[in-house]
Amino acid sequence: MGVFNNLVMFRQDVAQNSPDSIIPDLATSWSWSEDGKELTFPLRQGVKWHDGKPFTAADVKCTWDLLLGTGSEKLRVNPRQTWYSNLDRVATNGDYEVTFHLKRPQPALLSLLASGWSPVYPCHVSPREMRTRPIGTGPFKFVEFKPNEVVKTARKPGLWKPGRPYLDGIEWHIMPDGNLRNLSFIAGKFDISSPYGTTVPLLEDVKSQAPQAICEMTLDQCQPQSDPQPGKAAVR
Repeated sequence: MGVFNNLVMFRQDVAQNSPDSIIPDLATSWSWSEDGKELTFPLRQGVKWHDGKPFTAADVKCTWDLLLGTGSEKLRVNPRQTWYSNLDRVATNGDYEVTFHLKRPQPALLSLLASGWSPVYPCHVSPREMRTRPIGTGPFKFVEFKPNEVVKTARKPGLWKPGRPYLDGIEWHIMPDGNLRNLSFIAGKFDISSPYGTTVPLLEDVKSQAPQAICEMTLDQCQPQSDPQPGKAAVR
């Protein structure tokens, strides 16, 4: 989500997702047809991909053609195809409006589109290229990917969301070993530790060795109370 944007998204300052917390992102609003089978999004103008090309309705159509398996390009793995079994097609209405045509009414479609798994992809970049060098419209531009080591991103200047992002970049360090991950966090190498694979004993160990950290048992996640190093953040 740091590299990409959705049409709509859940508000990030609300603790629990719900239909009431959905807000526009690349779309400026949305409306349903009277029969509930058409969902229309006017799109934000002036948004550019990280390579400078303009974002248009064609990108939205290409994305869902890709997910439906009806486009000229194919995904190597497409686990979200079943999400859209009720989606008949996506139609463009000029350069800055799209309509999702459904086979039958599906109010929950909007929640699927607000999920972090529903980014919009560029039409002009192949899925093969996107796997190793993704291009998005989001707050952070892709910098580097070393398999099983690290993913690096940097702040995108002149983002269409004024004042964002707040950080100069984010680095995700890939560390499958939970013990090593926690030791690195305790040593102050990272600002946030992944909750995945963190057991209660490991969490208690972090709390005992890093009393300044914020540890929440419900999320199994830790964050330092002190401000992170300016301009840097690391996850996992």
